[in-house]
Amino acid sequence: MQTNPSRLAWRFSLRHCLVAAVILPLLQSVTLAATATLGVMTYNLRYASPTGPDAWPGRRPLVRELIQSIAPDVFGTQEGLYQQLKDLAGDLPDYDWIGVGRDGGSRGEFMAVFYRKGRLEPVAFDHFWLSDTPEVIGSTTWGNSNRRMVTWVKFCDRQTKQEFYCFNTHFDHQIQTAREKSAELVRQRIAALDPKLPVLLLGDFNAAAGKNQTYEILTRDGFLKDTWQTARERQGEGLGTFNNFKAIQPDGPRIDWILAHGDVAADKIEIVTFQRNGRFPSDHFPVVARLRVGETK
Repeated sequence: MQTNPSRLAWRFSLRHCLVAAVILPLLQSVTLAATATLGVMTYNLRYASPTGPDAWPGRRPLVRELIQSIAPDVFGTQEGLYQQLKDLAGDLPDYDWIGVGRDGGSRGEFMAVFYRKGRLEPVAFDHFWLSDTPEVIGSTTWGNSNRRMVTWVKFCDRQTKQEFYCFNTHFDHQIQTAREKSAELVRQRIAALDPKLPVLLLGDFNAAAGKNQTYEILTRDGFLKDTWQTARERQGEGLGTFNNFKAIQPDGPRIDWILAHGDVAADKIEIVTFQRNGRFPSDHFPVVARLRVGETK
């Protein structure tokens, strides 16, 4: 008996459609699971000095290359000046950023939060100063001559629909009392947030992790967890995050941290020691983590 070729083709097509209907959703779920981690980075850019061997015009292409190679979903920068951040935004068209100068408006250094526009949507943001009068722009009351502040953003992850907070800061480099009081204030502000939402705290803390009371204040009782300690995989173990434009410090202090509060798990974290022909993009190395935010319970 002869079989109608068109009927065979129809059965073949139907069979493949049924297989696709079963397999494709499974493949998509695997892909989503693989990409649901969030790329997070903290990076002290070093302010944009116009002259000298480490002037911003010479470093700018290296910073662009570094960030493009890492491709984080969200990252906090410290020390960036307004024009410097505008340059960076122009070099990274997939990103937008939020920030204000620590002296108010466009003046002074920023604690900018950059985010990948296709992945994250900012829901709310604000700033506060590290002082006894945190709502007063440019305020400083703890003996530090440089004004210090926090920029925070509440994000919605377009992919997972998870909301979370990202705080970015830069603690004082000279006054230990100012660092400790800054840590207490940041802890209070995080404790006042919706406890159901995870929080990421990024920054240059100018304090050695595990060896300074500033770190203890933020991490005591497990309030904030150091993702360097909790990550399943670490690269750059023992390295200092400050290179001073000179050299990698094999036994240097880790002063740049990514801390987490709430439902956050770290798959991988790394101190990225990128350089090009002996030149460093900044006097700090970025710290980069792959995190699962709100996906671990």
